[in-house]
Amino acid sequence: MKLLLRLCFCLSITMPVAHAATCAAPFKQADGWELAAPEASGFNANALCVTLTALAQGKDNIHGIVVERHGKLVAEMYRSGKDRSIRRGLGVWPPFAPTVEFGPDTLHDVRSIGKSVISLLVGIEKQHGRISTLATPVLDYYPEYHDLRSPQLDAIHLEHLLTMSGGWKWDEGAQPNNELRLFWKTDQLRYVLERPVVAPPGTVWNYNGGGTTILADIVTRVSGQPWIEVARKELFEPLGIVQWEWVTDLRGRPAPFAGLRLRPRDMAKIGRLMLNHGRWNGQQIVAEEWVDESLKPRLSVGFRSPGNQPDELHYGYQWWDGTAAWHGRRTPWSAAFGNGGQRIFIVPELDLTVVITAGDYGSDAMGAKVNQLLHTLIATVSD
Repeated sequence: MKLLLRLCFCLSITMPVAHAATCAAPFKQADGWELAAPEASGFNANALCVTLTALAQGKDNIHGIVVERHGKLVAEMYRSGKDRSIRRGLGVWPPFAPTVEFGPDTLHDVRSIGKSVISLLVGIEKQHGRISTLATPVLDYYPEYHDLRSPQLDAIHLEHLLTMSGGWKWDEGAQPNNELRLFWKTDQLRYVLERPVVAPPGTVWNYNGGGTTILADIVTRVSGQPWIEVARKELFEPLGIVQWEWVTDLRGRPAPFAGLRLRPRDMAKIGRLMLNHGRWNGQQIVAEEWVDESLKPRLSVGFRSPGNQPDELHYGYQWWDGTAAWHGRRTPWSAAFGNGGQRIFIVPELDLTVVITAGDYGSDAMGAKVNQLLHTLIATVSD
């Protein structure tokens, strides 16, 4: 069956542009997705085909692309590529990167896209009334760490964790960094909480997976069950996501900031959930208010979108925000980002989701390429 799918894909991407309707056509599966032709979904089919064919035949280590609009899959492309999955040893790079034949049922590391999922879990607990306000000091959830209390730590609230503006000294740049050390700490929560506070909370954005670890633990504390069970029962099952994995570290702890693995088609479901203001198939899974607040640009991240784009990127509740050119003006997008080129882009004005998976972990160049790819794909939307 995998060989058949692979052959079908290879035939579709090498067809002339005149046959663009069959270029990277999505596969029919019993996973809740309806399919649609590019023209019926408002795309320039030839332009879309040219873009996807170039990617399929190119040398960039991009593994998959799923394009969804108006609730229907429009295009789906997979290819083989080198991949060093975090499953091979969380926190330890494998000595080599095997070549993987990716397809519609292959799980892929999504890395920090898991952070955006944790934000959705916080929203679910808030709509259940288990989190009353985001102005709650983080340490209020941790009476066992009373020795850490200080005016600086008491000023760090839940909202600051969501916007990565807690003010802690935290570095996720060149190894060994704070994220790598977090893998190995017996008490991960204390490790994060006892970091020096170097900026007033809410004023400076600083990328921090440790804050996401605390958010996941708070979901566990308020729900009375492991946060990974909340993800399964309250988010993935209602979305019809049955193939997934949250990789554990060497102590058997799921890594909320980096360990999630999903199919690209299921990544697109998360995008559609956000575009539908928290609804999937008519069911309100996450509160509309939470989704809207999550996607609201709150803090500048201090740099511009790669690919010669003029807009400065911003951050919401574990979601990124930017703009793209369309029909001579800028249209907003939001996204979940993951190391190596993993993306769930949503463009609300166009009712569009673009999912990308890739395998160049730690590469700024790949990040720039997949961000630029969004702009290229948006340009193929005709109406």
